[in-house]
Amino acid sequence: MTGKSVKKDGGEKKLADMESNIKDMESKAIEAEAKASEYLDAARRLQADFDNYRKRTEKEKEEFKRYAIADIAIEILTIADDLDRALSFAKQDSELASGVKAIQANLMKVLTSRGITEIEITERFDPNCHEALCVCEGDTDGEITEVFQKGYRMGDRILRYAKVKVTRIKEGE
Repeated sequence: MTGKSVKKDGGEKKLADMESNIKDMESKAIEAEAKASEYLDAARRLQADFDNYRKRTEKEKEEFKRYAIADIAIEILTIADDLDRALSFAKQDSELASGVKAIQANLMKVLTSRGITEIEITERFDPNCHEALCVCEGDTDGEITEVFQKGYRMGDRILRYAKVKVTRIKEGE
């Protein structure tokens, strides 16, 4: 009997050891699963951070490009002014005038292709896009009577304000 009980006790011990090993393995598997989930979350956050970084750098690159174009355009606008002055002094039906008009049209086409447009001059003064250089008396306040220099914008950004002469009602009236 003692031999049988030893075998029985040895088998129970092995069974208990196996159950203990299974429980240890299950807890280790649960821990490993939790770690894997943690690593997966970290990898997803890292991927999202990288995507945000990529989008931000692309946006910054586009902004830099726009501002670089704007800076060069501001300098080129003086050439457009010179062409306007040349046209004002040239005889309208001369070959010189038609040549200058063609050059001016090409320059404006290049500027327009880059999103640079002339600020339209309306009858009313708008401080958001006009700069009043002088004031003269008139029947109404804020009416534009003369344009000294054209203004230009690039999208919503003003590159150069239009320089204008504005009316003001006489103070005595």
